[in-house]
Amino acid sequence: MLKTYKGSCHCGAIRYEADVDLAQGTGRCNCTYCLKTRAWGATIKPAQFRLASDSARGIAYHNHPQAPVKFHCGNCGVQTHATGAAEYMGGAFVQVFVATLDDASPDDLMSGPVRYSDGRNNNWTNPPSDIRHL
Repeated sequence: MLKTYKGSCHCGAIRYEADVDLAQGTGRCNCTYCLKTRAWGATIKPAQFRLASDSARGIAYHNHPQAPVKFHCGNCGVQTHATGAAEYMGGAFVQVFVATLDDASPDDLMSGPVRYSDGRNNNWTNPPSDIRHL
Protein backbone atom coordinates (compact mmCIF):
# COMPACT_ATOMS: atom_id res chain seq x y z
CA MET A 1 0.00 0.00 0.00
CA LEU A 2 1.33 3.41 -0.98
CA LYS A 3 2.12 5.52 2.09
CA THR A 4 3.63 8.98 2.47
CA TYR A 5 6.73 8.91 4.63
CA LYS A 6 8.76 11.79 5.99
CA GLY A 7 12.51 11.43 5.72
CA SER A 8 15.65 13.34 6.59
CA CYS A 9 19.38 13.22 7.06
CA HIS A 10 20.70 12.94 10.63
CA CYS A 11 20.91 16.68 11.33
CA GLY A 12 17.67 17.56 9.51
CA ALA A 13 19.18 19.88 6.90
CA ILE A 14 17.73 17.65 4.15
CA ARG A 15 14.06 16.83 4.65
CA TYR A 16 11.65 15.23 2.23
CA GLU A 17 8.39 13.36 1.75
CA ALA A 18 8.14 10.23 -0.36
CA ASP A 19 5.18 8.13 -1.45
CA VAL A 20 6.47 4.58 -1.13
CA ASP A 21 4.92 1.11 -1.12
CA LEU A 22 7.52 -0.74 0.94
CA ALA A 23 5.57 -3.98 0.50
CA GLN A 24 6.65 -3.88 -3.18
CA GLY A 25 10.21 -4.41 -1.99
CA THR A 26 13.50 -2.69 -1.48
CA GLY A 27 16.96 -3.26 -2.89
CA ARG A 28 20.58 -3.71 -2.00
CA CYS A 29 23.50 -3.98 -4.36
CA ASN A 30 27.16 -4.88 -4.38
CA CYS A 31 28.47 -1.99 -6.51
CA THR A 32 31.42 -0.21 -4.91
CA TYR A 33 29.27 2.71 -3.70
CA CYS A 34 26.43 0.68 -2.20
CA LEU A 35 28.82 -1.79 -0.63
CA LYS A 36 30.86 0.93 1.09
CA THR A 37 27.84 2.94 2.26
CA ARG A 38 25.61 -0.05 3.09
CA ALA A 39 22.91 1.52 0.92
CA TRP A 40 19.40 0.09 1.13
CA GLY A 41 16.86 1.74 -1.12
CA ALA A 42 13.31 1.86 -2.35
CA THR A 43 12.79 2.99 -5.92
CA ILE A 44 9.96 5.38 -6.78
CA LYS A 45 8.97 7.73 -9.60
CA PRO A 46 10.22 11.34 -9.39
CA ALA A 47 6.69 12.69 -8.79
CA GLN A 48 6.54 10.60 -5.61
CA PHE A 49 9.50 12.46 -4.06
CA ARG A 50 9.32 16.01 -2.67
CA LEU A 51 12.09 17.93 -0.94
CA ALA A 52 10.77 20.23 1.79
CA SER A 53 10.63 23.83 0.55
CA ASP A 54 13.26 24.99 3.04
CA SER A 55 15.39 21.85 2.75
CA ALA A 56 18.98 21.73 1.56
CA ARG A 57 19.24 20.03 -1.83
CA GLY A 58 22.22 18.00 -0.68
CA ILE A 59 25.64 17.49 -2.22
CA ALA A 60 25.51 15.55 -5.45
CA TYR A 61 27.94 12.73 -6.15
CA HIS A 62 28.17 11.07 -9.56
CA ASN A 63 30.90 8.48 -10.10
CA HIS A 64 30.33 7.69 -13.79
CA PRO A 65 27.68 8.42 -16.47
CA GLN A 66 25.65 5.23 -15.90
CA ALA A 67 25.49 5.64 -12.13
CA PRO A 68 22.62 7.43 -10.38
CA VAL A 69 23.41 10.81 -8.84
CA LYS A 70 23.52 10.32 -5.06
CA PHE A 71 22.79 13.12 -2.60
CA HIS A 72 24.20 13.48 0.89
CA CYS A 73 24.14 16.16 3.56
CA GLY A 74 27.08 18.55 3.72
CA ASN A 75 26.66 18.83 7.50
CA CYS A 76 26.21 15.28 8.79
CA GLY A 77 27.19 13.29 5.70
CA VAL A 78 24.11 11.05 5.59
CA GLN A 79 23.01 9.96 2.11
CA THR A 80 19.29 10.49 1.61
CA HIS A 81 18.42 9.72 -2.00
CA ALA A 82 19.61 9.22 -5.54
CA THR A 83 18.21 10.11 -8.96
CA GLY A 84 18.69 8.44 -12.30
CA ALA A 85 17.13 6.86 -15.34
CA ALA A 86 17.35 3.35 -16.70
CA GLU A 87 15.20 1.55 -19.24
CA TYR A 88 15.09 -1.66 -17.21
CA MET A 89 13.70 0.38 -14.29
CA GLY A 90 11.00 2.05 -16.35
CA GLY A 91 12.82 5.32 -17.03
CA ALA A 92 13.45 8.13 -14.54
CA PHE A 93 13.52 7.18 -10.87
CA VAL A 94 14.38 8.32 -7.37
CA GLN A 95 15.92 5.90 -4.95
CA VAL A 96 15.13 6.75 -1.35
CA PHE A 97 17.59 5.32 1.15
CA VAL A 98 15.13 3.70 3.53
CA ALA A 99 17.29 4.23 6.62
CA THR A 100 16.38 7.94 6.28
CA LEU A 101 12.61 7.34 6.44
CA ASP A 102 11.88 8.87 9.85
CA ASP A 103 8.47 7.32 10.37
CA ALA A 104 8.94 3.86 8.83
CA SER A 105 8.66 1.08 11.39
CA PRO A 106 10.78 -2.07 11.26
CA ASP A 107 7.62 -3.90 10.16
CA ASP A 108 7.15 -1.39 7.32
CA LEU A 109 10.77 -1.83 6.21
CA MET A 110 10.55 -5.61 6.20
CA SER A 111 7.05 -5.86 4.69
CA GLY A 112 8.36 -6.62 1.21
CA PRO A 113 11.13 -8.63 -0.36
CA VAL A 114 14.70 -7.36 -0.50
CA ARG A 115 16.08 -7.67 -4.02
CA TYR A 116 19.81 -7.88 -4.64
CA SER A 117 21.63 -6.53 -7.70
CA ASP A 118 25.06 -7.48 -8.98
CA GLY A 119 26.13 -3.89 -9.64
CA ARG A 120 29.80 -4.74 -9.29
CA ASN A 121 29.50 -6.62 -12.60
CA ASN A 122 26.92 -4.27 -14.20
CA ASN A 123 24.43 -7.12 -13.98
CA TRP A 124 21.72 -5.00 -12.37
CA THR A 125 18.78 -7.33 -12.98
CA ASN A 126 20.36 -10.36 -11.28
CA PRO A 127 21.66 -11.00 -7.77
CA PRO A 128 25.34 -11.58 -7.07
CA SER A 129 26.42 -15.10 -6.17
CA ASP A 130 26.90 -14.11 -2.50
CA ILE A 131 24.61 -11.70 -0.61
CA ARG A 132 25.60 -12.47 2.98
CA HIS A 133 27.63 -9.24 3.31
CA LEU A 134 24.96 -6.99 1.84
